Amino acid sequence: MIYRLTKSKFILGLQCEKALYLDVYKPNLAYYPPETLARFRKGRDFEAKVKALFPNAIDISQQLGRNIQRYPELTARILEQPGEVNLYEAGFVYNEVLVLADIVHKDINGTISIYEVKNSPSVKEVFRRDVSIQHYVISHCLSNIDSFSIIYNDGEDNPVYEELLPEAQAAEPLIAKQVEQFKDVLQGMEPQVKTGTQCTVPYECPYRRYCNGNVSAQLELGGF
Repeated sequence: MIYRLTKSKFILGLQCEKALYLDVYKPNLAYYPPETLARFRKGRDFEAKVKALFPNAIDISQQLGRNIQRYPELTARILEQPGEVNLYEAGFVYNEVLVLADIVHKDINGTISIYEVKNSPSVKEVFRRDVSIQHYVISHCLSNIDSFSIIYNDGEDNPVYEELLPEAQAAEPLIAKQVEQFKDVLQGMEPQVKTGTQCTVPYECPYRRYCNGNVSAQLELGGF
């Protein structure tokens, strides 16, 4: 399936449209400092702990590896099968946007619950946007979503759940507008954006060195 945006690129676009453009067309300019890479590793460790609470799952990423375009097809095929199922890294595409859901649970009645995992002691605004873009895509692929929760860290590696489905539903018109805005950005020239607070909030931008005149940075890590 063809896609032009991913969840991570959408979130990057919310922070800076220039960063979004660079992430699509000049990703070799990205730079992630060691402390950022360490934070990513800790996040993956917490995610693995949470996923263990959903046993006997099918991990789409293990099935297909980097063949991302096939994730939605395999996800749909598995969810169409009768019975209960847990999926990790389930793929969905709508309106040229691809998202990978951390955990999708389908119960015996076919009702869907989706979980996004964040290694943070609180639910930040950027996490809410993360869930909203996922809901925007997945709700157009599945009609039986009953719950869309974020699972965060209480500070002692214990999971805390917060339901965000009503909030995500209310955000859909804004998300749809932003998706079209970002697709327009990717059809044009590199945006001219001055450095500012968006270079560090909510995350330190991986293209900050480039924008400051250092073009020697190398890509170390990507993601969806």
